[in-house]
Amino acid sequence: MTRECHVRFCERLRGQFLWPTHHFGMKSHIGVDVESGLVHSVVGTAANVADVTQVDQLLHGEETYVSGDAGYTGVEKRAEHQHRQMIWSIAARPSSYKKHAKKSLIGRMRRKIEYAKAQVRAKVEHPFRVIKRQFGYTKVRFRGLVKNTAQQTTLFALSNLWMMRKRLLNAGEVRL
Repeated sequence: MTRECHVRFCERLRGQFLWPTHHFGMKSHIGVDVESGLVHSVVGTAANVADVTQVDQLLHGEETYVSGDAGYTGVEKRAEHQHRQMIWSIAARPSSYKKHAKKSLIGRMRRKIEYAKAQVRAKVEHPFRVIKRQFGYTKVRFRGLVKNTAQQTTLFALSNLWMMRKRLLNAGEVRL
C-alpha cells in the first residue's frame, strides 16, 4: 500500500510562539472573478511551493487585469506569461516602500497605490472567509494533497453558491 504524501512540513517562525513551530500543511491558490467575486479555479500545492509558479493554472485566458499579493512578484517576467497582454497589479514588498519616509510625498503616494491594490485583492480573500466561517474549514484533515485539494474544490464551489444565494433566491430558480 502506498500513500500520497506531497503535503510537506513547513516551519513557521512568527506568531505567538517563542520557538519555530512546524506545521504539516498545504496552500490553496484560487482565481477569482473581480466583478462577481466567484472562484473560477483552485490549485492546491504543498506549503513549500512558490506562489508565482502557479499563476498559469489560475488564469483562464480572458483576463485583462491580474492582481496578486507580494508572493507573485516577478510574474510578468516569467517565460509562460510573456505573450499575455494584461495589466499586472502585484503588491510591492513592504521593504520596497518603507524606505521612503511616511510624510514624504513619494512615501504617501506609494502607500495610497498599495492601499488601492489591497482593496482589489480583498475580493480574493472573501471566499477563504466563507469556507472558514460558514463551513468551519480551518485545518486540512486528510493525509495527501489530492484528497485535500478535492475537498477544497468542493468547499470553494459551495462558497460560490453561498455568495450567490440571495440572487438565486430572488430569481426564483431555487426554492427552499
